[in-house]
Amino acid sequence: MSDTNARIIARHLANAGCCHAFGMPGGEVLVMLEALRDAGVEFTLCKHENAAGYMAEGTWHATGAPGILLTTIGPGLANGVNAVANAFQEQVAMIVLSGCIDDGEAEQFTHQVMDQSALMAPITKAQFRVAPGTGAHVVQKALAVAMADPPGPVHIDLPVGLAADTAVDVAISARVTRGAGWPDDVALGQAAAQLAAARNPLILAGLGAVHHAAGDAITGLSHACNIPVITTYKAKGVMDENDRLCLGGHGLSPLSDKQILPLLRASDCILLAGYDPIEMRSGWIQPWAGEAAIELAHADNNHGMHASATRVIGNIATLVEQLHAALPVPGSEPVWTGGEPTAARAALDQDFQTPGHWGPHEVFHTLQAQAPDHAVVTVDSGAHRILISQMWKCTRPHSLLQSTCFCTMGVAVPLAIGHAIARPDTPVIAVVGDAGFDMSPGDLATLRDANLAMAIIVLVDDALALIEKKQVLMQLPGYGVGFQPTDIPAVARAYGGHGVSVSDKATLIQELNDVWTRDTFTVIAARIDKQEYASAF
Repeated sequence: MSDTNARIIARHLANAGCCHAFGMPGGEVLVMLEALRDAGVEFTLCKHENAAGYMAEGTWHATGAPGILLTTIGPGLANGVNAVANAFQEQVAMIVLSGCIDDGEAEQFTHQVMDQSALMAPITKAQFRVAPGTGAHVVQKALAVAMADPPGPVHIDLPVGLAADTAVDVAISARVTRGAGWPDDVALGQAAAQLAAARNPLILAGLGAVHHAAGDAITGLSHACNIPVITTYKAKGVMDENDRLCLGGHGLSPLSDKQILPLLRASDCILLAGYDPIEMRSGWIQPWAGEAAIELAHADNNHGMHASATRVIGNIATLVEQLHAALPVPGSEPVWTGGEPTAARAALDQDFQTPGHWGPHEVFHTLQAQAPDHAVVTVDSGAHRILISQMWKCTRPHSLLQSTCFCTMGVAVPLAIGHAIARPDTPVIAVVGDAGFDMSPGDLATLRDANLAMAIIVLVDDALALIEKKQVLMQLPGYGVGFQPTDIPAVARAYGGHGVSVSDKATLIQELNDVWTRDTFTVIAARIDKQEYASAF
């Protein structure tokens, strides 16, 4: 059936479950914009392409379908580079649609013209440029690549003159399928024997466990064999963090490393379940003896962070389930007879408890107590992110969203907006520092126009507290990290929201309780002392 390239691309995106697109259109993508509307893909006009990319990521976390970022030529695409790079490192499936000049015109016309595929090459899994009649081929290959392990962003350049050109919609075999389970019984038997013989076993779960919904499999194995579970920040909630065997998320806090790294060094068998070290810091380079690790990976990853005795690539849930089934019936011999994991969990609870006075600890403790059970929290980069990631108890994955691999600022509010647009029945709360809030106040206009009731908690200390802390550790003078305060509640009100400052627990509780009764967004500016972070993590 004859159609146009733009309509074919839009229809395939809709059929893949993509219901929302974000961006700021220019003349080069107006045909594509209309095609998305016709296909039922709702477009949200944003104030900056970078924020649009994070909003697109929010829909990926909410729905599991690739996010869509729509940009115009040149500066439009360039504005989105940070968000696309973030999606690449955070393993977020995303389709980046951009307009571009037709080949013939580009040979003689230079205004806003650049090699957009070259711009995207280092930060996307693949780059495609639609040629005459190839819209169907390009979009199907792009979706397949974006969703294949590890998921990530894919760029499609659509020349303006080809968007409305006639094309034929055809089905192609674009998806790549590979074995999901263990390659053979020998490898499975060896791994099962190693795990069964272990007296100090651990499970370390990461990003791949979330991608493959491996939480039930990991929890089942943990309970059956009494194996403690450690996760990365990205995998928080893959096992209920209230479970006695779950030690929570780690990898960024030196304070938590003091408890977790000794356990890894003492373990005689570490089951890596979708663990990707891209989230970790230098203290996690070679943190265990290589022969102790059984690595179940969701994708090939050539890094130098750790070694393992066995490495299998496949579906994490399937690999864990098959390993569990291959284990002999648990005997009477206990594991961790010294009680080290239990002691570490108790020490972590003590290290990150609320000190009993107003500060970031009190803000996060109160927020967890008052947030609806099914709420999703997004958090920006900074000192507050490290602390809340240690304090926050996740009962399910995708409930604490953050940039843990690229660690960029400015993500929390647009991530929350994208999630709220895709799942309006889910309460969403963004936690951000004052510097991150100042980065993109225009996001409040998008929030206003979307008519969303959600909360933004701003930790106000008039400084880049994490960077200032590093200056102190390096014995450098404080310079370039402080700034004059913004009247954050006034900014919120100027954009049509409810804005308020709080400096005590009772007022914070009242404001949090009122968030869901309003028909607009709420910004709560929590004034804190930056010195509270000095020994917090």
